[in-house]
Amino acid sequence: MFILETLRLYTPVYTGFIRDIGKEATLGKLTGLDGVQCHIPFIMIHHDPKIWGEDVHAFKPERFLDGIAKATNNNPTAFMPFGMGHHMCAGSNFAINEAKITIAMILQRYSLTLSPGYVHAPHPGLTLRPAYGIQIILNAL
Repeated sequence: MFILETLRLYTPVYTGFIRDIGKEATLGKLTGLDGVQCHIPFIMIHHDPKIWGEDVHAFKPERFLDGIAKATNNNPTAFMPFGMGHHMCAGSNFAINEAKITIAMILQRYSLTLSPGYVHAPHPGLTLRPAYGIQIILNAL
């Protein structure tokens, strides 16, 4: 749950994606014609209070207690940290499994504490990353 909530708050691909509208299409009140590009920023969707509630900026892993479908009210486009459809990141399952294994291995051996000098500063680029690195103190168990 905490990995999913982290992916929601700090989407790995910050920029989202751009798609060409290949034919005349309607999106709400907008009509797009062939050749128009549509930019879909994941971070905006993942921080939309209409989807996630007024506490959208709070870290609440329990949002995902009953799975992604329940957290998004069965809206498949509300949570897409790795894209969706045939444009979805081929390494998404590997990335999630790698994160689970790495975190499990670290927590078996260490307790974690934020450094007193920690500054929360996500830095947007192609990917979202901490501007000043991950400042944590590892204490052997």
